[in-house]
Amino acid sequence: MTEELDEGPELEAEGPDPDAIARASADAMWANDPASAGLGMQLLDIGPGYALMAMEVTAAMTNGHDTAHGGFIFTLADSAFAFACNSHGDRAVAQHCAITFIRPGRRGDRLVASAHEVSRTGRSGIYDVQVSVGGEVIAEFRGHSRTIGGRWVE
Repeated sequence: MTEELDEGPELEAEGPDPDAIARASADAMWANDPASAGLGMQLLDIGPGYALMAMEVTAAMTNGHDTAHGGFIFTLADSAFAFACNSHGDRAVAQHCAITFIRPGRRGDRLVASAHEVSRTGRSGIYDVQVSVGGEVIAEFRGHSRTIGGRWVE
């Protein structure tokens, strides 16, 4: 009598590459996002549940204090959040967002927003975004997302 060797559990066939889905979703979103492009934003990196974006503060983005208007800082954070929460291929929108400003941005600053997925369950997700200048965090943003049906790529 011969013993059959247990080779362990069967390996499942590999599914679609999550990084490729994130890149394809970002490309499809960017093609339809004149707001981010029009403000000079750049998508520096993308991955599943992650996005890195940058934008330079121009004179037109400053307020009466000669600092970066909070709305523009929020918009950069919101765009990074949007790319992160859509990076799994499912179409998602903001359900709720909040920002805390820590210090002002200034004309000529290169703002960098780094968005990271905290949680994603069912149709809901939570993402944290740090906006920094030269490695110093100037704002913290938290976004709650909700999928709306449909996919960016198949």
